[in-house]
Amino acid sequence: MSYLEEIQVKNLDHLGIVAGLIDEIGIVKIINNKLGIDVREKISAGTVVKSILINGLGFVSRPLYLFSQFFQDKAIEKLLGERIKPDYLNDDKIGRVMDELYKYGLNDIFIEVVLEVIKKFEIDLKYSHLDSTSFHLDGEYKREEDKEKQEEEKIIKERPIFTKKGYSR
Repeated sequence: MSYLEEIQVKNLDHLGIVAGLIDEIGIVKIINNKLGIDVREKISAGTVVKSILINGLGFVSRPLYLFSQFFQDKAIEKLLGERIKPDYLNDDKIGRVMDELYKYGLNDIFIEVVLEVIKKFEIDLKYSHLDSTSFHLDGEYKREEDKEKQEEEKIIKERPIFTKKGYSR
């Protein structure tokens, strides 16, 4: 057998950088700490989340049952870890992990990841930014009836922010 027959070429593309950043932040560890590790499983919940992030940033939109096909031509052991096979990323496992994430609370996990990013990269919190691209105001709303205006003032006192139909910019 020649050396050429033993060579396998796998893609990393930009996903190697994505996987490295996920590892540096420690997302897999955060997820595994929160959801736990089932020793009976071949792949941890944190690694499944990492695969979902890599897949999402791989610009692929396929049905969940085709998820493992995304990793067929990728260097999956470099991206996700040793001894991990694309078949481990089936729709059943991904569904179970998504259910666990939902039960734990996605906002709580997101906040923990953000706090880890702030700590890891020493982000200064002195300044903050609000993306206001979806807020819209077109002048003063005029009312024809005083009664309607009084009802609105009562509502405003009870609830200082209220939404009106509009469009997102």
